[in-house]
Amino acid sequence: MLFRFIFATLLLAFSIAGAPKSSYAQLSVEVNRGIVKKIPLAVSDFYYENERLYTIGNGMSNVIRANLERTGLFDIPDKKAYIQDPKSTSEQPRFAEWKALGVEGLVSGAITEMGDGRARVEFRLWDVYGHKQLTGMAYTTTKDNWRRIAHIISDVIYKRLTGEEGYFDSRIVYISEKGLPTARVKRLAIMDQDGANHQYLTDGSHLVLTPRFSPNMQTITYLSYYRNKPRVYIYDLNTGRQDVLGDFPGMTFAPRFSPDGKKVIMSLAKDGNTDIYVMDIASRKATKITGQPSIETAPSYAPDGKRIVFESDRSGTQQLYVMNADGSNPQRITFEKGRYANPVWSPRGDLIAFTKMLSGKFYIGVIRPDGSGERLITSAYHVEGPSWSPNGRVLTYFKERPQGDNRVAKLYTIDLTGYNERLLQTPVDGSDPAWSPINAQ
Repeated sequence: MLFRFIFATLLLAFSIAGAPKSSYAQLSVEVNRGIVKKIPLAVSDFYYENERLYTIGNGMSNVIRANLERTGLFDIPDKKAYIQDPKSTSEQPRFAEWKALGVEGLVSGAITEMGDGRARVEFRLWDVYGHKQLTGMAYTTTKDNWRRIAHIISDVIYKRLTGEEGYFDSRIVYISEKGLPTARVKRLAIMDQDGANHQYLTDGSHLVLTPRFSPNMQTITYLSYYRNKPRVYIYDLNTGRQDVLGDFPGMTFAPRFSPDGKKVIMSLAKDGNTDIYVMDIASRKATKITGQPSIETAPSYAPDGKRIVFESDRSGTQQLYVMNADGSNPQRITFEKGRYANPVWSPRGDLIAFTKMLSGKFYIGVIRPDGSGERLITSAYHVEGPSWSPNGRVLTYFKERPQGDNRVAKLYTIDLTGYNERLLQTPVDGSDPAWSPINAQ
């Protein structure tokens, strides 16, 4: 009962994302926002058997609540309104009491201490009106890993209720920014998708730009300027080791991994022209795959690795093109007014996100790979750098605005329908976010 109810509620938003092109003709320069009726869902505190498990017991349910609430799909009542205690709820919910609270679903859990010091975490998702369990799992973990288990549980709940993969057990790498525009310190930083476990990866002594995750989830490629010379680096998250992928004589732009993680695609300015090159990581051999007398940059692979989307001014203005992975058969896909940049292919393969500049304003939008269905989902004085969540449902990006002699840059997330835009908290300013694949820890 609960699953069918939630599926019907989300159907409108999913239909918006997949409607034919004719539905969007009048929305090509408008911000379209999906309308979703939130699902009432209670998340009980997890019962814990002793005080040594206090941090886990309190923390896990709070993280799960926060994860689900931030999606904009769930209405989670304040736990102060809950009548049944966590222990008895974890054993058998009193459905009449939860139904009186107005919720359709209920999450309960229990944490016990094992003989080796690890913790066993059990959770259950209940259909309150159907009086039945929808799903439930148990995990054994070290006590300092409880936050990740909470993200994994959130993913299971999200998938069971929406039919889509979750994205909570993932991370975001970005450029941390601080200082005046003339002396901006930029550091590579990484955090969980909810902003927790934040850490800096570089010390700010060299300018860093455009970080991107590899498919294996443990390496990052990024651009850094060492002695005013652009270098493409690969950073190993397990060891902290940084290796130079290449030293290039001209400007280098937007390095990004191929879906198999064996190559890095990027733009190089050479001999007065900017083209797209693919570098084999093992051999360090770079192959040029475009050759127009124009600027070709910001390449991004389709998830199957067979096609590449990129931006080019070969038509006279910045537009988006799709070509085969070897550079053959380039096809222009954007024809509306304005300039297009920063394309990135969705993990689902069905959409491409982009930045658009029109009439002095910036937009984040999405379009199908064949050029149909263009929709603009958020706008600002300056908004740029879209990156997809691993399930292709949410986008992260940054917004920038002037503030006196300084400027402010912040990270945001939004549903692909244009619904539920939210600020992503960072210690200082942030730009160029990139979402990891799932399970990147």
